[in-house]
Amino acid sequence: MEITRRGLLAGAAIGGGVIVAWTLFPRSFSNPLEPGRDEYAFDAWLKIASSGVITVAVPQLEMGQGITTILPQVIAAELGADWRQIAVEPAPVSGTYANIPLAAAWAPLWMPFASGLVQGENPLIARRFAESSRFTATADGTSLEAFSQPCRNAAASARAILAMAAARQWDVSWEECEAEAGFIIHGNKRLSFAELAQAASEEDAPDPPPLKTAPYGEDPLGGDVEGQVPYPRLDLPAKVDGTFQFAGDVRLPDMVYAAIRHGPLDKPELTDFNPFNARGIRGVVGAVEGKRWLAVAATNWWAAEQAVEAMQPRFSVDHVVDSESIQKQIDDALRYGEAKPIVERGDGYSSGGNADLALRYEIDPALHSTLETSSATARYDVGKLELWLASQAPEKARLAAAEAVGLPIEDVILYPMPAGGSFDRRLDHDHAIEVAVIAREIGRPVQLIWSRWQEILCDRPRAPAHILMTARITQGEQARIDGLKSRIVTPPSNLEFGQRLFENKTSWAAIRDSSGEADVLACEGAMPPYAIPNVTIEHVPVEIGLPCARLRGNAHGYTAFATECFVDEVANRNGLEPLSFRMSMLGGDLRLADCLQRAARLAEWDGGTDQSGQGLACHRIGDVESGGRIACIASARPGEGGVQVSRLSVAVDIGRIVNLDIARQQIEGGLVFGLAMAMGGSTDYSAGLPDVQDLASLNLPRLADSPEIEIEFVASDASPADPGELSVEVVAPAIANALYSATGLRLRRLPLLSGAL
Repeated sequence: MEITRRGLLAGAAIGGGVIVAWTLFPRSFSNPLEPGRDEYAFDAWLKIASSGVITVAVPQLEMGQGITTILPQVIAAELGADWRQIAVEPAPVSGTYANIPLAAAWAPLWMPFASGLVQGENPLIARRFAESSRFTATADGTSLEAFSQPCRNAAASARAILAMAAARQWDVSWEECEAEAGFIIHGNKRLSFAELAQAASEEDAPDPPPLKTAPYGEDPLGGDVEGQVPYPRLDLPAKVDGTFQFAGDVRLPDMVYAAIRHGPLDKPELTDFNPFNARGIRGVVGAVEGKRWLAVAATNWWAAEQAVEAMQPRFSVDHVVDSESIQKQIDDALRYGEAKPIVERGDGYSSGGNADLALRYEIDPALHSTLETSSATARYDVGKLELWLASQAPEKARLAAAEAVGLPIEDVILYPMPAGGSFDRRLDHDHAIEVAVIAREIGRPVQLIWSRWQEILCDRPRAPAHILMTARITQGEQARIDGLKSRIVTPPSNLEFGQRLFENKTSWAAIRDSSGEADVLACEGAMPPYAIPNVTIEHVPVEIGLPCARLRGNAHGYTAFATECFVDEVANRNGLEPLSFRMSMLGGDLRLADCLQRAARLAEWDGGTDQSGQGLACHRIGDVESGGRIACIASARPGEGGVQVSRLSVAVDIGRIVNLDIARQQIEGGLVFGLAMAMGGSTDYSAGLPDVQDLASLNLPRLADSPEIEIEFVASDASPADPGELSVEVVAPAIANALYSATGLRLRRLPLLSGAL
């Protein structure tokens, strides 16, 4: 057999249909989608019941982004289904659902020695890795890129064999039949999918699947126009009435509840605690002593929390995290640290100490601040472990729990639960390890819920960063940036995260083993979209002892801040209007230029002069061909207690829009999240402990603080880009530039008003 990049892999699905995958070598997957009574599976993505219900498998974590609506929508539109008959179930972990684009993007994390091999339109090495390791992780806005085509293929195949079953009854050609609203139609004859499901399951699907001419897309609506939502969110009713089930809602017979205390950062060891202090607390079942934590189980969580607090656990710490020490280490690295080249454009740029402009931007650690704290439920019985938890990387969580309790992975069952927000917090899975150990030791089903204080203490924030921007500015008819360098001083936090995720290492071992390494992903977004001919991006890795992780938007959150503030300063120092200055450099990205012009019209941009309090920023995530674009104009002024942001006007180009309502929700949510990162969401550390212990102290925006938001989407036939990360990045620089317009004061530190100018 000749091995080609289109080598076909097919296996029989339970109840009919096929599973199709493309890979380097022939291999097979059993169908992970198990049909129930009177259900028939069509590929690994959908099954149709005799009742007419169409159940779609979703292999991605629902954490508020609407993925349990979008992927079923892709299938429903291609299948010709009635949306009212669509149901969803979490897909079991399987190589069938491998997230290949994410595996390719994260190649520096799992194959650092040769990540350059994982490139091109058909990354076979990434595919092989993702399938063999059952890598179904949810991150980086890759869900549509990874799964929309397999969903369309499955739906088209199912539509074809449903048509075949109907055509056989009517003695017509199946190609003459149409699918609409859950029926196969030929002239005035029609049969429902439910009536045809059993017969269709016995048909052979055509190869290739007969896809519709164009994938489904929705047209943007102008201004404040309200239109009918053709595919309303499937999870919304249950979330509104409170019946939507999270990990903390699981109830098992004889279940107890656990609270926990962790030691200071980092590498703590539990040295002492006093169990007698909890004698008077009713409902206590027992305590579990971990090497680095203490947990108490009780018949209710409050009793467990009171008991573990009363026991006063004490810890020794190998390395005490402290903000003053972190600041010094970053300062020293900025001055003297060895730079690792990341990427260059043109001839690159090095000022040699004679830059026309050099400015420093400082970014503090940023917490995830999820509404739902880390929660998990476990049952350990007769050498079997069951887990109910939300995880963005479920197979890695399952493997870590199995290793923690000494079980083979096949004896661990993970039931994927949705998350009440994540912002990449659920890529880590310490709570999965802890709940597994507690369940084994207590001998009863147990539900572990971290308190808010424990969530903040153990949160691994987005790493702090200092960025030195230097430029060579040439003067002509108007000033222009001829050379630009970004010197990014930050820990190699993505490599550190990768050591934890892919190698199951402790935080301190991950820090040690990634120390001094260049981290490409820690510099994402630093290459500007502007036509600056000579650009150098370099990373100065620094070890600070604080465990760090990814956060919504990853490095774009600080690289966009530095770039957009710096470009604004260049414009102002040279007497140039900030919008026209940017437009003059966007000849190579007309879509981003269009976003800027649209945002300016929305906001009635006045040039940001005469203390108008308007500031702008724009950004692109992805390449010129397929990336998402956004431009934002913020209206902000100093207000009582800080900054008052009254309005955010944005124009967005995310290519073809799959679900306009969800895209709008994601942009709005990202803007508010970006506002939180601009105004707060951070903490200092003293003696290994965060100075902040609750949400109220993080200066997060309340409803009263939320600005008026205007959004205009650009109609486009380009490939869909993810809206979930895009809007986070532009808020902070737009507000900083607006405050300069209002006050003449430049703020170069995040959070804003945190001390540095």
